[in-house]
Amino acid sequence: MSKRQIGVIPGDGIGPEITKSMIDILEAVGFEADWVYLEGGLGAVEKGLPSMPDETLARIKELGIAIKGPTTTPVGKGHKSANVALRQALDLFANVRPAKTMPGVHGHFEGTNIDLIIVRENTEDLYAGIEYQAHPDVAQAIKVITRPGCERLIRYAFEMTKKQQRKRITAVHKANIMKLTDGMFLEEFYKMAALYPEIKADDIIVDNCCMQLVTKPEQFDVFVTENLYGDIVSDLCAGLVGGLGLAPSANIGAHCAVFESVHGSAPDIAGKGIANPSALILSAVMMLRHLGEYEKGQRIQNAVLAVCEEGKFTTGDLGGKASTSEFTAEVIRIATS
Repeated sequence: MSKRQIGVIPGDGIGPEITKSMIDILEAVGFEADWVYLEGGLGAVEKGLPSMPDETLARIKELGIAIKGPTTTPVGKGHKSANVALRQALDLFANVRPAKTMPGVHGHFEGTNIDLIIVRENTEDLYAGIEYQAHPDVAQAIKVITRPGCERLIRYAFEMTKKQQRKRITAVHKANIMKLTDGMFLEEFYKMAALYPEIKADDIIVDNCCMQLVTKPEQFDVFVTENLYGDIVSDLCAGLVGGLGLAPSANIGAHCAVFESVHGSAPDIAGKGIANPSALILSAVMMLRHLGEYEKGQRIQNAVLAVCEEGKFTTGDLGGKASTSEFTAEVIRIATS
C-alpha cells in the first residue's frame, strides 16, 4: 500500500526549522506519508516566482491536503501575501482557529478555562484586495460579502459545532454600521440557526466582543465571523492563552485543506535553533484528525501539553530555555512512551 502524499510548504524564516520538528514528531508516532515539498513565500519570490506559484497551487489541488510553515509578507508594499493567494486560489473558505488554555503557560488569564474556536471567512471581505487610488490623497477599498459565501461558511460552523458537541455559536459582526454587508452576514446566520435548534445561537458587535473577551473570555464557545474581524479576534484569543506561538489553524475548502501555524516567520531568530514549533505541531494534530488519525493526534497533543505543563523543556517564549530540538525530543519521548 502506497503512503499518503501530503504537500509541505516549509515557509520563510523559522519555517524550515519548525517544519522539520513537526515532521520528526509525526514520523516518531508512526504516521507515514510521502512529504511533497513545495515552493511558497519569500523564498519563491527571490527565485522570480509569485509568492504562491501556480505549480504549488496545482500540486496542492491534486493532493487535496498540505501543511504550511509561516511565510513573510511585506507591509504596505512588495509581493502579495502567500496566505491570501493560497486561500483564494484554492477556495479555502473556512479558517478554523482554536484557542484553549494550556497548562503551565503563564499569563493574565492563567487559571481561566478558555476553550474557544474561531471560524473565520477566508476569501471575501476587504481581503478580496480590491483597492483604488484615483487621487494621490484618496484611497478606497471595497468590502465584498456574498450570500453564498456567508451561507457556506456559516453552515460549516454549525456543522462543526454539532460534530464537536459544543453548545453555543456566536456571530461577530458590525451590522449596526455596515447594514448591507454585515447585515447580510447576520441574516444568513439566523436563517442557518433555525436549522440547528439544539445549538444556542446569538450575535455580538465586534468591538463589544473584544471588550468581553478581555474581561470574561470563558463565556464564549464558537465564533463565526467575516475575514477581517476573524483575523483580529483570533489573534486576540491567541493572546489570551499564551500567544501566537501556541496558535494552530486549518484552512478548509470543499476539495482541499491546508493546515498552518498562525504566527509569522520571525526572521530575527531564524537559524538560531530557539523557535517554538508548538503552533505547527498542533496544526499537524488538526491535520491528523482531518485524516481520521485521532489516536496519533491525541498522543501528540497530550505530549505538547505535558511539556508545557512541566516547563523544563519549553522554549524562551514560554519562559523556558530549551532549544527547538530539545523541545522536539521531549515531545517525542512522551508521545512514544
